[in-house]
Amino acid sequence: MSERTAIVAGGTGLVGGCLTDLLLARPQWSRVMGVTRRRTGRSHSRYQEIPVDFAVLDESRPLPKAEVAFCCLGTTLKKAGSREAFRAVDFDAVVRFAKAAKAGGTERLVVVTARGAHPGSLIFYNRIKGETETALRVLGFSSLAIARPSLLLGDRQEHRRGEHVAVVASRWLRPLLAPLDSRPIEATTVAKALVAIAEAAPEGARVYENPELHSLGA
Repeated sequence: MSERTAIVAGGTGLVGGCLTDLLLARPQWSRVMGVTRRRTGRSHSRYQEIPVDFAVLDESRPLPKAEVAFCCLGTTLKKAGSREAFRAVDFDAVVRFAKAAKAGGTERLVVVTARGAHPGSLIFYNRIKGETETALRVLGFSSLAIARPSLLLGDRQEHRRGEHVAVVASRWLRPLLAPLDSRPIEATTVAKALVAIAEAAPEGARVYENPELHSLGA
């Protein structure tokens, strides 16, 4: 079994935390590096933490080379407090991480954006996600996998009241919710899909919409 290495941004978040756990549970991933703004206390023989300041991270500060870079960075307008602060995370930090990973020699990127992402969207959230995808496409990765999940389900370290209500309702109503394109998805399902995508090693740029994430992570 070949050994694999991964570098993960956003490992303290809902999807990123699940992803890191899954990678460490799979022995073929011999080294998992977590790029974080603060120490997390995570301890594992195959895990290495790399504290960084995302505000200054770029190609001039290359990250260690890995087979695959995973980016699960993201916030909400409410948590960020302003559109500028939201963009600083969901666009700037994501692109800076990707540039630093590429500069370090990593050629494959798997990134989580959102259902409805489009640079021309009238919805600010979706527009920023779409602009981020556009910026990543021109960085020259040999493989770029873009995952676009719908509403994420799972237990967060921080609780967002409105989102929590939607999550509880979605869990009860999920059997009645269709179409699959907009059906809420468990963070663990997304994380499993990301691992499946990485291990399949697709070439070029490809988008994975919500229904495919449900299937890959089942």
